[in-house]
Amino acid sequence: MKVRMTGRELKARYIEFFVSKNHKEIGQASLIPEHDPSVLFTTAGMHPLVPYLLGEPHPQGRRLVNVQRCLRTDDIDEVGDEAHLTFFEMLGNWSLGDYFKEEAIQLSYEFLTEHLGIEPERLWITVFAGDDDAPRDDVAANIWKSLGISDQRIHYLSKKENWWGPAGQTGPCGPDTEMFYDVGKPPCGPDCRPACPCQKFVEIWNDVFMEYNKTADGCYLPLRQKNVDTGLGVERVAAVLQERPTVFETELFAPIVSAIKELSTNPLERSIRIIADHLRASTFLLAEKLPPSNVERGYVLRRLIRRAIRHGRSIGIEEDFTAPIAAVVVAEYAEDYPHLAENRDFILAEIQKEERRFKETLQKGMREFERELQNYSPRQGQVVFPGERAFYFYETFGFPVELTEEMLRERLPGAAIDRQAFEKAYERHRQMSRAGAEQKFRGGLADATEKTTRLHTATHLLHQALRTVLSQHVEQRGSNITPDRLRFDFSHPAKMTADEIARVERIVNETITEALPIEVTITTLDEAKRQGAIALFADKYGDNVKVYAIGDFSKEVCGGPHVSNTSKLGRFKIIKEEACSAGVRRIRAVLEEMDETDQTRPETQ
Repeated sequence: MKVRMTGRELKARYIEFFVSKNHKEIGQASLIPEHDPSVLFTTAGMHPLVPYLLGEPHPQGRRLVNVQRCLRTDDIDEVGDEAHLTFFEMLGNWSLGDYFKEEAIQLSYEFLTEHLGIEPERLWITVFAGDDDAPRDDVAANIWKSLGISDQRIHYLSKKENWWGPAGQTGPCGPDTEMFYDVGKPPCGPDCRPACPCQKFVEIWNDVFMEYNKTADGCYLPLRQKNVDTGLGVERVAAVLQERPTVFETELFAPIVSAIKELSTNPLERSIRIIADHLRASTFLLAEKLPPSNVERGYVLRRLIRRAIRHGRSIGIEEDFTAPIAAVVVAEYAEDYPHLAENRDFILAEIQKEERRFKETLQKGMREFERELQNYSPRQGQVVFPGERAFYFYETFGFPVELTEEMLRERLPGAAIDRQAFEKAYERHRQMSRAGAEQKFRGGLADATEKTTRLHTATHLLHQALRTVLSQHVEQRGSNITPDRLRFDFSHPAKMTADEIARVERIVNETITEALPIEVTITTLDEAKRQGAIALFADKYGDNVKVYAIGDFSKEVCGGPHVSNTSKLGRFKIIKEEACSAGVRRIRAVLEEMDETDQTRPETQ
């Protein structure tokens, strides 16, 4: 019989179970990935662990467990149904070259059935069906059968459904097995099965078996270190345990949904769910001190806030409402995430500012729409408004197509939008957005190469050089590394002078030519700090950390990877220094190959 428990109790039970199975609990990472340009946000618990999945030893060992806050927008159009979310909490356990398929599946089954009380007969399983790259995963299927799952409840699906990775164009990947819970709905048809969009089956856990390495030429070669990476969605499993038909009826969402309904005069369920999801996600992003903007992460945040506001209009909310709802999110989640309370003032100020800015945009759109309508006359008969123009108002001013149609009919009774043309324009936009998202997966930690490793090491030298030249107030605020360049964000109130830039370059290059060894030690976080190591992301470290010392020049807590000696780096060159945000500057730099003269004489400016 299912054990009824809250999301917080589920997280505690999960960690306790895997710690009892010799896993070490590790800290959470930020929603903003560190040193990884492959994605805008942390989309899974494995993201911060990619170097260790590639073979880098983890300071906590080979069995790990944690809860990780995640954000995904690839399914944003599905939000509003029973289970899809943008922001969510993911429970994960990992084996880094330790146990593999049999123990991973047994652990999953034991936790679900014995510790959560989920009825085995309501569990349905999918495994990889096989293709030209890899064989059918009969091993996983047979393990499930040995645990009592019948053939009828095991389905073989394609790579699209049952394969993970790689995170970039190359790297670790492999088949997975997914666990679904039958919610008890009648089947949608004779072909109804797990992964069916009818939501009869809700995916609750995924075990990924990283046993291949995808090469640049598209080949899948066996990995020397085989890993297990799993993910269990807190919100979905909480809904199952509480026998709630949707995640929005669990205690994780109920206070947020209730606050939205109190403000609404037309409580449309889908719009309320979208508002609840988007403002919860926005609150967590703002807690990372990320402001809305028109580029990359800031643009995603802006889109979430404005989409919530549009749906607020559709349920009759006229007054400013995003800040009060964000305050509810902070109150509900601050116990588990103290940084929400610490950054509450920033969160509320920024989200209210964005709401008022968007209202001004909507007013501009209304004025342009009025001008547009001057091209039509009520005497024309039934007016068909171009779908492309309806999409323009949607994309530029945030008008839902329903709002455009409503305003159109108020002025021109009987008028209609060419919905087919609108949908075509909307689909083109979606395809372009997906292509852009896929482009983000080029490079990144999963494509760790000699070049990215060198640049990663160079950020340590740059960090210390900036602290030497500008003072010790300088702190890293973010970095982004590709095989071609590094981007380093740091706290500093003013534009660097040409002399300061030259001095930083000179210090880095002198350190490179000194051929300093780079040594790594594993110790506790407190001991690392006592030794003088910089540890700026303390909230995401576990009990043990890696400390990288570059001679006597630099010492930082970091996950790696790094070169073994500074002489391997090449000549450091700053390409650009610019403002990033208030009080934060950004440096872009490259490493150039040294000739023999460079290697015996430091660069001078």
